[in-house]
Amino acid sequence: MSYIVPIGPYHPALEEPVHARLYTEGEEIKDAEVFIGYNHRGIEKLAQQKNFIQTLVMVERVCGICSHSHAFAYAMALESIAKMNVPKRGQYIRVITAELERLHSHYLWLGIALHIIGHDSLFMHTWDDREAIMDILEEISGNRVNYGMVTIGGARRDISDETRKNVLEMLDKIEESMNRLTDILLSDKTVALRTQGVGVLTTEDAKRIGAVGPHARASNMAVDVRIDAPYSSYDDFEFKKVVYPTCDVFSRVVIRVLENYESIKIIRQALDMLPKGPINLGTRIPTIPAGEYMVRHEAPRGQLCYKVVTDGGENNKRVNIHVPTFKNAPTVPTMLRGNSIADAGLIIASIDPCFSCMDR
Repeated sequence: MSYIVPIGPYHPALEEPVHARLYTEGEEIKDAEVFIGYNHRGIEKLAQQKNFIQTLVMVERVCGICSHSHAFAYAMALESIAKMNVPKRGQYIRVITAELERLHSHYLWLGIALHIIGHDSLFMHTWDDREAIMDILEEISGNRVNYGMVTIGGARRDISDETRKNVLEMLDKIEESMNRLTDILLSDKTVALRTQGVGVLTTEDAKRIGAVGPHARASNMAVDVRIDAPYSSYDDFEFKKVVYPTCDVFSRVVIRVLENYESIKIIRQALDMLPKGPINLGTRIPTIPAGEYMVRHEAPRGQLCYKVVTDGGENNKRVNIHVPTFKNAPTVPTMLRGNSIADAGLIIASIDPCFSCMDR
């Protein structure tokens, strides 16, 4: 029997609203369509009515999980237009915050994936570790979600010696816990049965559709803006692109686990080499000349692009935000075909979607 099975826009397996329409034969998905646009907030239009500091605060609200990435990218675009030289210490603090945010984002996704799989005990262990990361982000910035760590020309808050020590201690505990988590994820039968061979996105399809970030790297695509086009001070640190060849949901789990180790490596290096000196160029509203610039940034979910146009006035002339979920969402129908209805929620969630980003 042929059926059309709707999933969403509200569904227990989806943290944000999206509508998938599944065309099935019995339990097998023969084709699928994805419909977006339930969260539109008009942020790009609002940016044309606000000054640069107001916009910096607003773009942090594009996404609650990768808020620092949006502020980071927007500030870099303005700094490039104004030809500002951001102090090295400020750059390192930005990178440390970005990698802590990547850790917390990957742990968030791992927990959600394990919950959907039905492995709730491991889900709770994963989110317990995530709490330690959130506590450190709160110690550094004063906030657990929107950190406010970026100002145009550098960082807004410094990292003290005591906080530096606390971060390193947290990383030691997280890495030890990650070793145990990795062993379980790579050997657990429940995880294997629900993820291996499920939601396959071949390397060819990933390239054809234009996947980015961990989603692309899980399909054996070696793409990472931090290495391909280094920005801020990423070229000061030694780390590697993590790719995995199985191209399924299991691969997406493995990628995020292995990327956590690379983020820990970057944070340790940045804290060890943290330069002396100022963290910013001052906190006054900057004068930005007329110009335009596009920035590429490796957010936790993949390549984030900001195109900013200024006209010499106090407000933006245009801000265009191109987010990773916009590139990864079109891969969902391809991944759904040939799988069962029971796996649809997990497959959609496996791209680590942020529909509030996409529907900005």
